[in-house]
Amino acid sequence: MPDITVWTKQNRAVLDQLDASGRFIADERYIRRELEDTADIMLFVYRWLADHMPSAGEKPSDVKYPVWVSFIKEATMCPEDGFAVLELVVPEELITRIDTAKWTRITNYSYIPLNDEDEREHTRYLEQLGINNADAVMTRFYPEAGDKITGSWDRLFDGSVSLGSRSEYGLIWEVKKEWIQNVIR
Repeated sequence: MPDITVWTKQNRAVLDQLDASGRFIADERYIRRELEDTADIMLFVYRWLADHMPSAGEKPSDVKYPVWVSFIKEATMCPEDGFAVLELVVPEELITRIDTAKWTRITNYSYIPLNDEDEREHTRYLEQLGINNADAVMTRFYPEAGDKITGSWDRLFDGSVSLGSRSEYGLIWEVKKEWIQNVIR
């Protein structure tokens, strides 16, 4: 597979880490700092993601979370004080593609349906229980419903399941210094 160009927005401290060690890996401390009040909620889905990625078996032993990359420069968000956008050229086979609509479902602790009928059936199921998706996953008072929802998240990696969006992000396990083509501050 060829190399492709991707972009990632990172704290400028990442540049120091790249200079010192030649690579950058995601660190929970930085995730917590960036996500602040929502860190525990988001780390639940980040942990799920890291454990369920098709390339989880190839994860370096010192890595806990993937690094997000964008296939579109403008989708990395505007640079802001303390951050830089890194333009990388990465071997394509190292990138796991993520459908943003399905990922949004996961970050909302929601069900990823197979199709419209499956979504209607799931909605009826929750209505019968008198709960919503997030309560089923977060409270664990409804373990079967929660397991059904989190089980549907594996569809994140199933290209045959579509929610109608073509928007994607990518995930890599690390950033290597030699991949950097440009730094936008």
